[in-house]
Amino acid sequence: MSKNWSQFLMPYNQAVDELKLKFRAIRKQYQNMGEHTPIEFVTGRVKPVNSIIEKMHRRFIREELLETDMQDIAGIRIMVQFVGDIYQVADLIRQRQDMQVIEERDYVSNSKPSGYRSYHIVIEYPIQLVDHEKKVLAEIQVRTLSMNFWATIEHSLNYKYQGEFPEEINARLKRAAEASFMLDQEMSEIREEVQEAQQLYAAGQLENQPDQQQPPSDQELSQGSEAQSSDQPNSDQKPTNEDKP
Repeated sequence: MSKNWSQFLMPYNQAVDELKLKFRAIRKQYQNMGEHTPIEFVTGRVKPVNSIIEKMHRRFIREELLETDMQDIAGIRIMVQFVGDIYQVADLIRQRQDMQVIEERDYVSNSKPSGYRSYHIVIEYPIQLVDHEKKVLAEIQVRTLSMNFWATIEHSLNYKYQGEFPEEINARLKRAAEASFMLDQEMSEIREEVQEAQQLYAAGQLENQPDQQQPPSDQELSQGSEAQSSDQPNSDQKPTNEDKP
């Protein structure tokens, strides 16, 4: 394939960079307001060329339809603490004017047969290039920390088994997925307690921070200058070996 991949992927790289900044800014705004932020942290990536080609062959996607038929070339992952935060983040994305939601897939309420849970949102995002605007598709995955842990392990095992897991491994993965979701549900039940504890911890951290250093007074500056002058070597002194470069 003679495609200029560097040029083709440039808008997707720009989209990932901009989207990461915007979602991290949302998190910072919640923190500045002293409120619980639904966003724990944000990551992003552009799909590697070999993965794009492999998916094109597997899904029978023609090269000329790549921009419209492959929705996850640009990928953003938003991790949250609680299941309820997933839907709050989805609401935030729907309300934004700088991106348009194209498709949503709720694998949280309706998990995949493997046990995979996550909330997928495909958006159309405008990129400002030098001489024109280009709209690209990006997939945003919103999931809890425990969902992300399970998905990361499952993804790693895929490299070994190519998706054809032995029956025992497959059964263990499903049990682990259910245990992970039960943990999320338990944490959601005590959400208010957890958030209150986090706020108290954050307040304690602020109180324990040392006071900002006060600027030195004129007297201290004067004393410092005198001390510095007395420490200077006499110009008549010959330098020792330690003084030589």
